[in-house]
Amino acid sequence: MTPVDLTLQEPHLEALRGLVLREDGVEAAAYLLCGEARIARDPWERRSRRRFTSYDVLPIPPEDAVSASHTHVTWSTTSFVRLLKRAKEEGLVAGIVHAHPRGPDRFSDQDDRNERELARLARNRNGEDAGLLSVLLTGDGAVRARLWPDLHAPVAADPVRVVGRHLAFHGAPAPGSGGLEAFARQALAFGPELTPRLRALRVGVVGCGGTGSPTAILLARLGVGQLALFDDDIVEVTNLNRLHGARRADADAMRPKVETLAREITEMGLGTRVVPVRGWIGDPACRDVLKSCDVIFGCTDDHDGRLLLNRLAYFYLIPVIDMGLAIDPAPGGGLRDLTGRVTVLTPGAPCLLCRGIVDPRMARDEDLRRKQPEEHERRKREAYVRGGGNPAPAVVTFTTATACMAVDELLQGLTGFRGPDGWVWQRARRFDRLEDRRPGATQDPNCPVCSDSGYWGRADLEPFLDRVG
Repeated sequence: MTPVDLTLQEPHLEALRGLVLREDGVEAAAYLLCGEARIARDPWERRSRRRFTSYDVLPIPPEDAVSASHTHVTWSTTSFVRLLKRAKEEGLVAGIVHAHPRGPDRFSDQDDRNERELARLARNRNGEDAGLLSVLLTGDGAVRARLWPDLHAPVAADPVRVVGRHLAFHGAPAPGSGGLEAFARQALAFGPELTPRLRALRVGVVGCGGTGSPTAILLARLGVGQLALFDDDIVEVTNLNRLHGARRADADAMRPKVETLAREITEMGLGTRVVPVRGWIGDPACRDVLKSCDVIFGCTDDHDGRLLLNRLAYFYLIPVIDMGLAIDPAPGGGLRDLTGRVTVLTPGAPCLLCRGIVDPRMARDEDLRRKQPEEHERRKREAYVRGGGNPAPAVVTFTTATACMAVDELLQGLTGFRGPDGWVWQRARRFDRLEDRRPGATQDPNCPVCSDSGYWGRADLEPFLDRVG
């Protein structure tokens, strides 16, 4: 059976609770429309996976209500048929949501019977491939979900993630998370629940250089169970001073950065399963791995890669924690700037475009250099594109400190150790002044990524991420 999981936008979960969790304990229901990510081969489980992402929440019209009590809720299917029509037209998956305000915290036999009939209606209306999602909310805050891929039996959606200002999970972490004694002192700080959750987490690290290599090492030592490493470069002598885990022999052998880092993490013996992916993340071969992640750290310095991750975070509800380091030497000596930056990308947060962190023109030039190097060189000679420029300064203590900032932000999203407000959308740390800032951003009201929610949770589209040109 193909595994299934569900990601809910935090505001969607709040809206659903408002619709179905009544104070009087009477059951109620609502509708949910979801995007779907179809993964042909999960890189860790090596089989297909279906991931659903919340796209829209709709109340059931009052005129459709038939009856409700503390043990049941019934409504006319008139609005459900309209929901199925919209789902088919927009390439979405229809779902129903109901509550058990006073228990049980599982789907009942009556739920099974009712949902099988709704699944039958969905298949008759939208075709045999049409599935039905069902979400159950309980009075104690639990969230359960399942998919009816056919009329035989539902498949549990595990886990159910909630993404917004926080990163929360419902459902028990996957079994087999042994070796927890290595993280005993960490559990003294955050409690026994965090490490099993980290063991179940799937994290991507895009870029395995000065910030990416310490990020991956820190995640493994923190207890993250599954890591995917993306980079197309090899180890060179000039980056040995900041590549964690790299040796002179790796540079001499021109070993890929991802393989060097994967070897280092594996030899720790902490049980992290590492998938090294040599290539650029825009390559179609990388898509299944990217879509399989729960969180992605953006440690790349190219604008085109950042633009792709910028869209991925909103389309697939996969939080992207992007980072960068600016070192600007002054002409007469000293430093004009020494700033590490960490930016969280998720629905509700300003995107990298609106923050001015990425330059679409530079992204275009990088794309041309990657796909048509001869044409890029010709245009560079004619001053139509920008040259490569000089290498940026890099110091291992500051690249590593920036990685620490980013991994700490993951911990904040999971535990709220800094307080209940959740992630800081952007943090800038002036290492030379020992100052922290939280720069705001003016969102472009016409930005299709972070101002218009039409892409949030949309998941698979053709072309990928609706990127044209």
